[in-house]
Amino acid sequence: MTSKVKPGQPAPRSGEYGIVGPGGGATGQERTAVKGKPMPPTPKPGQSYEMDRPAHNGAGKPTKK
Repeated sequence: MTSKVKPGQPAPRSGEYGIVGPGGGATGQERTAVKGKPMPPTPKPGQSYEMDRPAHNGAGKPTKK
């Protein structure tokens, strides 16, 4: 099971996050988030986010020197 991220918390990883209701059911809506940036507000109180698809372009990974 994936961990839930609340609105306003920093995104743990860049990618697409699905909005889930208080009981854990998916709403069918998604938001794009960038690692370290605050998650946006949800449409209704009590909702949170779960990772659907991580970014595949290396976003949020440290650069190699």
